Amino acid sequence: MESQRIGLLGGTFNPVHEGHLQAAEEVRLRFALSQVLFIPSYIPPHKQTTDIALPEDRFAMVELAVRSHPQLVASSLEIEARKKSYSVITLNKLKAIYADAWIFFILGVDAFLEIETWKSYREVLEQCRFIVISRPGFDLAGAREALPPEYAGKIGDCRGAGSVGDDLLSRFRIFLVSIRALDISSTEIRSRVRAGRPIHGLVPDPVEEYIHKKNLYQE
Repeated sequence: MESQRIGLLGGTFNPVHEGHLQAAEEVRLRFALSQVLFIPSYIPPHKQTTDIALPEDRFAMVELAVRSHPQLVASSLEIEARKKSYSVITLNKLKAIYADAWIFFILGVDAFLEIETWKSYREVLEQCRFIVISRPGFDLAGAREALPPEYAGKIGDCRGAGSVGDDLLSRFRIFLVSIRALDISSTEIRSRVRAGRPIHGLVPDPVEEYIHKKNLYQE
């Protein structure tokens, strides 16, 4: 019996937007993932933003966003911990829950470039496979320079549009994946809300309704 493949997409999701959903679906199809877990952080260790919505609101928006995507799942794992969110701790919990699964950590190249600043980053790299996706304004190839030289042989380039086969999965631990990234950012969405400008099409309709109903991201 083939092992389950579980994707992990963590982040502040402040708020979750259509770019997150498109990236997750594209990666899910290319890597034949059983599901992708959206895991909002409780307190993000690398974010200095002051206008972060409450964890409960960010989780509620993720739940609304994935409702029409059966293989995308909202997970409250980090929020329930009620403390600063570190990937190494989250991965340990996931590996206990999905003991026989392959775990794929999905993140943008911008976040991967900072991986050496992560808590116990070498342990994180050993715990799962990484899917590093392209982001507008960042050079995907630059991800090769983010790690010490001994990791060079573990990085595979998957820039084509086809699915990633078992041959690549057995050879590499870190995959550089070019996707049709939407140029949308949570920062831009918050700014538009504050300015009273429309966000229709940038976030799923239920998320837009939630933001306005709860008066999130206002001055």
